[in-house]
Amino acid sequence: MNYQQTLDYMYSQLPMFQRIGSAAYKDNLDNTIAICKLLNNPETKFKSIHVAGTNGKGSTSHMLASILQSAGYRVGLYTSPHLKDFRERIKINGELIPENYVIDFVSTYKNDFEKIQPSFFEMTVGLAFDYFANSNIDIAVVEVGLGGRLDSTNVITPELSIITNISFDHTALLGNTLEKIAIEKAGIIKKGIPVVIGETHPETKSIFETKSKYASIVFADQLFETKKIHLDNKENFFLEMDVFKNEAMYLEKLQSELLGKYQQKNIPTVLAAIEQLATKGFSITEQHIREGIKTVIRQTGLLGRWQILSTTPLTIADTGHNEAGIKEVLDQIQLTPHQQLHFVIGMVNDKDITTILKMLPKNAIYYFCKAAIPRALPAKELAEQANSIGLNGKTFNSVKEALTTAQNSAKQKDLVFVGGSTFIVAEVV
Repeated sequence: MNYQQTLDYMYSQLPMFQRIGSAAYKDNLDNTIAICKLLNNPETKFKSIHVAGTNGKGSTSHMLASILQSAGYRVGLYTSPHLKDFRERIKINGELIPENYVIDFVSTYKNDFEKIQPSFFEMTVGLAFDYFANSNIDIAVVEVGLGGRLDSTNVITPELSIITNISFDHTALLGNTLEKIAIEKAGIIKKGIPVVIGETHPETKSIFETKSKYASIVFADQLFETKKIHLDNKENFFLEMDVFKNEAMYLEKLQSELLGKYQQKNIPTVLAAIEQLATKGFSITEQHIREGIKTVIRQTGLLGRWQILSTTPLTIADTGHNEAGIKEVLDQIQLTPHQQLHFVIGMVNDKDITTILKMLPKNAIYYFCKAAIPRALPAKELAEQANSIGLNGKTFNSVKEALTTAQNSAKQKDLVFVGGSTFIVAEVV
C-alpha cells in the first residue's frame, strides 16, 4: 500500500471518533494493552508527560514541547485530532512522522490488528508509541484523546500528569456533571507521579486531592497569575503579558505566539509543569521558557488557535467548540475592534448545540456550513435551530464557499470569524 491507501485503510476499516463519534469510543484499555504487547511495550521505553483536560490541553502540550525543544531536548509530541494531515498527530521536534513509517507500521502489523480489531485511535496510539520508542527521544508530551481513565494513552507511566481544566464536553460519554467528568480526567493520576491542575474549581478540587493522595499536587492558578494582557501587533502579532508567582513578578513582558486571550489560563499550567520537570532533573531556563512560548507555532506547527487567516478583512479561526471554549472565543471577539461580525459556523451532530447557539451574538451575520465528515451537522439543520433562537444567515454547500462569501461581504473594518467545530477550522487553515 502507498501512503494514501494506508490512510484509507485506517479510516475505513477501523472506527474513528473524529469522523463517526461515540460509536468509536471503547470503555476499556484491552485493545491498547494488546497492541502494546504486540509492539514489545514501547510505552515503557521513553519518558513522558501526560496532558488531559476539557480545554487547553492542545495548546498546553504544544507549549511544553516547544519549551523543551528550546532547552535542547529531543521531544515527541502526540496530539489529536489533526487538522490538515494525519501525521500532525505524531511529531518529533516539530517534524511530522514520515509517511514511510506509517506505511511500514500498518503493513507490518495489519494481520495482527485485524485479530485485535482496534479503533483508529488505539492503532494511532500504538503507532506513536512505537515511533517514539524507536527514535531516541528524551521525552514525549502525550495529549489525552478523550476523558482520561479509559483513554488509549493511559497506559503510560509519565514523569508528570497535567489536567488543564474541567468543563462540559462529551457528556454522553464522560458524565453530565463536572464531578463525573473530573473523575474520568483524574483517571490519569498515578501513585507517586506529581500532578498539575490548571484551573481550580470548587466542585472538582476535592476529587483531584483525593485521587492524588499518594502524589504531590499543584494548582497552577493558585501559584501563577497573568496580568496586563495585550496584543502587540507593531511588527509581528504577539500576545504579551506579565506573569506573577505568589504575587511577585516572575516573567515580565512574556510574549506568546498563540494569540488567544485564553492562553492566560494555559500559561500558568505550563509554568507549573516546568517547575515540576525541574525537580525531575530537566534543565530549563527562563530564556528557554520565553523562546519556547514565543515560537510555539514555528517550533511545533500548531494550527487553529485564534489563528489570523487574513488581515483584509480581518479573518480569524479558532477551534473552540464546547461551552467553555466558545465563551473564551466570544470574550476575545468582543475585545477585537470591529464593526460587523461575520460568523462562519458549523457544528457536529453529537453535541448539545442549543446551549452554545444561545451564547452567540444575535447581531452577527451567520454563514452556516457543514464540514466534510460524517459527524457534521447538516447546514440546513444548524440554520433551522439557529433561526429559532434569533440567529440569522444563509446556508452554504461547503466551508470554503461560506468563508469566501463572508470575506466578500465584509467591509474594511468588519471581522470574519470561522469556528464552532475543529473540523470547520480544519478546512480553512
